[in-house]
Amino acid sequence: MDEGEKTDILRVVFDALPSLVFVVDQDVRIQEYNAAASDLLMAKRATVLKQRAGEILHCVHSRAVPDGCGEAPFCKNCIIRNSVKEAFQGNRVVRRRTRLELMRDGNTLEIYALITASPFSFQDRPLALLVIEDISEIAELYRMIPICSICKKIRDEKESWMRVETYFKNNWGVDFSHGICPDCYKIEKGKLESYIKTEQDTSS
Repeated sequence: MDEGEKTDILRVVFDALPSLVFVVDQDVRIQEYNAAASDLLMAKRATVLKQRAGEILHCVHSRAVPDGCGEAPFCKNCIIRNSVKEAFQGNRVVRRRTRLELMRDGNTLEIYALITASPFSFQDRPLALLVIEDISEIAELYRMIPICSICKKIRDEKESWMRVETYFKNNWGVDFSHGICPDCYKIEKGKLESYIKTEQDTSS
């Protein structure tokens, strides 16, 4: 496989990735992006390249100050910007959760996402690969789980009621370990001591 073929197949793989993928510089300016990102941005390539990610994604905070993305007070805590910063310090950030607030048709759109940033070098130039995975659907499910106010069982999409542990095991592959919190320990200890005292009083 010659260099041209290698470049072609890498481009195809890059565009086949379902998540939004950007190649960015230290100021989170977009140097390249894949097809999934292109579908979201809905802008001409010349408009996207060299722009800061927050500005091209229409982050509400990028409009808070005239200097744009990276200059607003909120930007100091921006997961995307801080993840890219860590990548340029030689670290790899993997699937860090965040909530994005983007402007769409004059309305604020909330997107829950996982952010990954990996450092790499191309033609002796330090860059970072920024991956944004949209997990809004999963986050919405977490926020709308129906739970019984008495027994604490959860109702799934099939209208079946089950223990919390079973629900999370079946849907997310999450296992639970069990213990007793300090408050419950005091309550149960009090019940046990009361029971023992009652038994002693009855027997005497």
